[in-house]
Amino acid sequence: MDSPLDLLTELARRYAFSDLGALASKIVPAAPVIPAVCEFGQRLLTLDAEDFATEVDVAAVPAALRRRARDCHMPQTPREQPRGALASLRPAYGLLLEVIRIRWERRELSPMIAAVHIAGEYLPLLAFEPVLGHAGDPARWPDGLRGEGSRFGAIGDRECDHTKPEKSAAERTLRVALEPPQGWRAYFDRQHSQLSGAMAKCVARCRRPCTAMAWVPEPDRESLASRARVALAFADTALVRLRHAAPVGHGFGVPSPEEVLDAWARSRAQLDKFEAGRPAGRDDGFPLPGLPSLFSAVAGTPIAPATLLADVSAHLVGLLAAAGALRPAAPAYRG
Repeated sequence: MDSPLDLLTELARRYAFSDLGALASKIVPAAPVIPAVCEFGQRLLTLDAEDFATEVDVAAVPAALRRRARDCHMPQTPREQPRGALASLRPAYGLLLEVIRIRWERRELSPMIAAVHIAGEYLPLLAFEPVLGHAGDPARWPDGLRGEGSRFGAIGDRECDHTKPEKSAAERTLRVALEPPQGWRAYFDRQHSQLSGAMAKCVARCRRPCTAMAWVPEPDRESLASRARVALAFADTALVRLRHAAPVGHGFGVPSPEEVLDAWARSRAQLDKFEAGRPAGRDDGFPLPGLPSLFSAVAGTPIAPATLLADVSAHLVGLLAAAGALRPAAPAYRG
């Protein structure tokens, strides 16, 4: 490195937002916005979806970047607007793919597998989005979910194939939009991922179907069932199971790159048994080849890795270059 400023620039290019934010004020005090932009980037990198669009220094972060982050933000109240990831999960899955790629390149495999696990939990709702018209917004569930003959959310109904946690989540999701913000947040913290799997089970694995899914248009049912089946299968693949492979809870025992690639190879073989899962076998240039193709197949529309973090990085590089140009030249050495 030629100078401390060059080091900061390299940190920005490597998405080391936390380190850059901590060091920037010591080296380029003329650029006070840099730590705020770094905090914004770090929230995106760590998938802090509650805070993507909150507590952001609007003067520091360009509006275009904030707007794209809001598309991935999880609303914190039943009536918050815009609806972000509840309107569509597609931007969030683009960000997930970008995070997975960056974590792989940085060999940060534990957070990478955590991102894969998150993608697996909500993949069924990505499958439902084309027929719902949204991404599982509890404020916009179709009336048919609770219509006559529906067992959806019926606690204690032994005819329903849902587990007890899934039944509880299904019952809660039908009324949570009327709860205060703290109840809404508690539901998303603990139950929405269970609801995601419950929805997929209704269309893909239910042995005694009720009328809960009768609202799905007849021409869409076969496609939805096929894509939901793959979403459930992905959550049970060897790759996602790496998240739970630690001997003493999460966070112990980080897989090696070879173990990740081996698990993904076995996962692709598992998914190849399903017609909608065969795109996972494509070589689409991603570090885990075929993962974007799989997400696209489940969504029923192309989903590519986002460039949001890359654009935050580029913005920081520009800020550093401008700050460097404003710094007074060091006095010449006169020995």
